Amino acid sequence: MNSLPRALYIHIPWCVRKCPYCDFNSHEQVDPDFAGYGRALVHDLEADLERYGSTPFTSLFFGGGTPSLFPPQYLEPLFKKLRELNLISGTTEITLEANPGTLDLGHLSGYYELGVNRLSVGVQSFNPDVLKALGRIHDRSQAIAMIEHAKAVGFTRINVDLMHGTPCQTPAIAREDLDVVRDLEISHLSWYQLTIEPNTAFYSKPPKLPDEDILEVTEEIGSEIIESMGLAHYEVSAFAKPGEEAKHNLNYWEFGDYFGLGAGAHGKITTERGVIRTQRTRQPSNYFARTDFHATEHPLSDGHLGAECLMNGLRLKSGISYACFEERTGLDPVEFRAKHLMEADRLDLLTSGRFQTSELGWRHLNHVLEMLI
Repeated sequence: MNSLPRALYIHIPWCVRKCPYCDFNSHEQVDPDFAGYGRALVHDLEADLERYGSTPFTSLFFGGGTPSLFPPQYLEPLFKKLRELNLISGTTEITLEANPGTLDLGHLSGYYELGVNRLSVGVQSFNPDVLKALGRIHDRSQAIAMIEHAKAVGFTRINVDLMHGTPCQTPAIAREDLDVVRDLEISHLSWYQLTIEPNTAFYSKPPKLPDEDILEVTEEIGSEIIESMGLAHYEVSAFAKPGEEAKHNLNYWEFGDYFGLGAGAHGKITTERGVIRTQRTRQPSNYFARTDFHATEHPLSDGHLGAECLMNGLRLKSGISYACFEERTGLDPVEFRAKHLMEADRLDLLTSGRFQTSELGWRHLNHVLEMLI
C-alpha cells in the first residue's frame, strides 16, 4: 500500500458537565492538570513518530470533551514540536471544537495566534427549552456572541453543530435555529438528528422525542433552508459552501491515516504489517500515570478492511473511487463489490463504476451500510 494522507487528532477529555446524550470520552473535573497534559501530548506525538515515521499532517483536529476549556498557552509545546519537525505549515487545516458555555473569549486570540484556523462550535440549538433538555450550559446570546467574537479575532472558517429531532423541538424551532445560522453567514454546518447511544444518561432514562411525522417535516424544511444558504450537502450530516468542506473529516471518510493523541484517542495507520488501529488509555488518571507513551495496537483483518472503508466512504455524497478504495485497503474493488454488495446493485442502490449511492441508495443509506456489517 502507498503512503496515505495523514491527519492528527488531539483529544481533550474534560468537560464542565457531561451532556446526557454524549457517549464520547469526557470527564467532569474541577481543576485539570493542563500543563501536564500538554507535555503528555508531546510525548504521545514523539512515540507515534518513532513507531510510524514522520509525514506532514494534512490537518489537525482538537476534539473532546471540551477543547475550548484548555488554556492555549499549554498547547504551545505541541505546536512548537510540530513546527520544528515541519509537520504543519501555514496551509494546514487546524480545527478546535468550542463550547459557548465554557469558552473564555480571551482564549480565542490565543488559539488563533497558535495557528488554529478553523472553529467547530457546538451550539446544538439556540432555543432555551431545547438547550435545557439537552443539558447544555450556554444560551442563545452566548453562542451568537462567541461566533461573532471569533470572526472579529480573524477566524474565517467556522462550523456550527446543530441537532434536530431533540426533546422539545418542533419544526418551527428547527427553522428558527437555521435562520440564526443563516444570519451569522456560516460557511459550514453539521446538522444531524439526535440518536440515543448506550452508556449515556438519555439511554438509561430516555426523553420524549418528536414522532416520525414531525421528523419528516423538520428534515424537509431544514433541507430547503440549508440549500437556500448556498451550502451543499456533501456528507450525511455535513453541508458547506464550495471549498469549505472539512479536510480533516474528509480524511476520515476517505479512510486516510491519522494519529490519535490524548486520553482515549484512537488512530488508524497503514504500515508494512497492514492497517493498524491504535488507542490510548481512556481515564485521565491512568493516562497521566503511564510510563510507556506508545498506544495499544489493534491490527485490522483483511475481512474487515473493505467494510470499514465503505462504512465511511458511502457517507459521502460523491462516495469514493475504485482507485481510492484499492489504495486504502489493498483489495480489488470489483471483486469486493461482487461479493458483498450484489444485493445493493440488484436494488439499484449504487451507481456504476465507483462506490457511490444512487439517489435511491442515499435515501436508504442505512440499508446499504447494513449489507456491509
